[in-house]
Amino acid sequence: MTGNDIRKKYLDFMASKGHAVIPSSALVPDNDPTTLFTGSGMQPMVPYLLGETHPKGVRVTDSQKCFRADDIEEVGDNRHTTFFEMLGNWSFGDYFKGEQINWMFEFLVDELKLDPKNIYITAFGGDEKAGIPIDEEAPKIWQELFATKGIEAKVANIGSETDGYEKGMGDGERIFYYDSKKNWWSRAGVPANMPAGEPGGPDSEMFYDFGTPHDPKWGEHCHPNCDCGRFVEIGNNVFMQYVKQTDGSFVELENKNIDFGGGLERMAAAVNGDSDVFKIPEFWNVIEQIQTLSGKKYEDNLEAFRVITDHIRGAVFMIGDGITPSNSEQGYFVRRLLRRAIRYSDILEIPAGEMKNLAESVIAKYQNHYTILEDKREEIKAAIATEEEQFRKTLENGLKQFNKISLQVHVETKMEDGKKVIDKSKPPVSIKSISAQNAFDLFTTYGFPIELTEEIAAEKGLVVDKTGFEALMAEHREKSRAGSEQKFKGGLADNSEIVVQYHTSTHLMLAALRHFLGEHIHQAGSNITAERMRFDFTHPEKVERETLDKIEDWVNNAIKTGGEVTIETMPKTQAENDPTVEGSFWDRYPDEVKVYTVRGNDGTIFSRELCGGPHVEKIEDIKGAFKIKKEESSSAGVRRIKAVLEN
Repeated sequence: MTGNDIRKKYLDFMASKGHAVIPSSALVPDNDPTTLFTGSGMQPMVPYLLGETHPKGVRVTDSQKCFRADDIEEVGDNRHTTFFEMLGNWSFGDYFKGEQINWMFEFLVDELKLDPKNIYITAFGGDEKAGIPIDEEAPKIWQELFATKGIEAKVANIGSETDGYEKGMGDGERIFYYDSKKNWWSRAGVPANMPAGEPGGPDSEMFYDFGTPHDPKWGEHCHPNCDCGRFVEIGNNVFMQYVKQTDGSFVELENKNIDFGGGLERMAAAVNGDSDVFKIPEFWNVIEQIQTLSGKKYEDNLEAFRVITDHIRGAVFMIGDGITPSNSEQGYFVRRLLRRAIRYSDILEIPAGEMKNLAESVIAKYQNHYTILEDKREEIKAAIATEEEQFRKTLENGLKQFNKISLQVHVETKMEDGKKVIDKSKPPVSIKSISAQNAFDLFTTYGFPIELTEEIAAEKGLVVDKTGFEALMAEHREKSRAGSEQKFKGGLADNSEIVVQYHTSTHLMLAALRHFLGEHIHQAGSNITAERMRFDFTHPEKVERETLDKIEDWVNNAIKTGGEVTIETMPKTQAENDPTVEGSFWDRYPDEVKVYTVRGNDGTIFSRELCGGPHVEKIEDIKGAFKIKKEESSSAGVRRIKAVLEN
């Protein structure tokens, strides 16, 4: 069964349960500064999980394109991928645990024909510090369902992942309680890390047992969350029932929600009875082409084949969503994927220039469902070809620099009590090596992965100070992380009351900008926190203070007038063709969109704009005086305003 088959089967199944089928959102999330990419099906649904009305109703389902940059280094085993599809279904205050768990069991066992004896379950064991109780309901429902198949499903409390390696699994145990690090879901992780206003809840995950022998290098005993590869998570039912308060406590949402996410590729692997996710047809199509181009077999070169296959697929989908290779933000990861794929293609001795042709194998498998890949076929291939050409020039320059690097002589040492000492048992040995700093410079300046530096060094009879390199990289990552916190990021910091007030204020400010400066003004980005707003807009020159004062007065008069914010759902094509509707980033929105109208008590329409975020219901809910603190250049043809609401 192909991934395409499973996707269709799932969406049809959920449609039969009253769900509206919606298209995938883009890989770049809208109004979410917590991540560069859409990394789960839940991200585009946050406004609706918090109470906004979804244009398609209270039950929706989709297959969401996802990308997780943190998994790049993990690719190479039989289950990790950077890009993946997340099958999802949601209930916005409609059904809850009973229906969801029953449907999931039905889909896995009756629709996909998975043997229930190979399905294992985890559940939320509670969080005492957060005051959130253990989930007793979900395990009981699972037990009843397994019983219908003649399976006794005993419940055990494991605790942490580490505890699992010590305890293992007892006879007949099939449902396992884990702590909040494993069985709690929110965008920010465990309850303690969640900001005020963030929704979250306990979850119940489903694992498939492939029956492979346990690898003791991960721990003494195997358990569902073991990393040895025997158990693979194929789905997660999130019971979105809590929201964090400003005092750190949790209260239940007025309308409890369901958020299910299932890995399409992992489900396909389970259906096919092979734990190697790269053997599903959507991957194997690329692998067969790599075998032809390289003259080598997949089984003999697992890591290289898997990295190339995963990375080219991820790059194709990101470029298809308008993300091109660059040195910053999302574009950096497209570049990184392609350059790693190129490096591994050289290891396999694939002829230069073939990356764009591997992209064809990806597009061929996905173009019927994701038609944008067919529409942008030539654009995708051109971007990949250009990046490969540029990287090969970088490699050439880097090799020249490599040959210039001075070699350092070191004496063999060993560690005693944490201190380096000369090994007295044998005479000193001179080792020619590439220093950590040189390896680091090759990476940062010339884009040489450490693996490439090590390989070239070995060819020349040299070694690399990899430990020192990793230390420099750790320091570099810390500096980058600190710097990224100061960077301009898009979207809303959270969904707190003051942030929502600022968000609605940006609608008024954009309307004022267009009123005083012209209709060429459009939003180019925003960042909103509880302290201020930053707003980028298209405009070629500085806006004088006199005009900024007029904009301030216009916004403040609108707030004083009072009125309401109404929501209208319409087809995106209708909104695009309506001259009264202002909008940016049209390609990020589904075929049904929301248009927010800010209308004063006197009937004046202040703003009518396409959007997907939370807003106040009444204009007078915006507290304080709107004040523009700064206007400056953001980039060529784009200006930036920083503004506050002053009490």
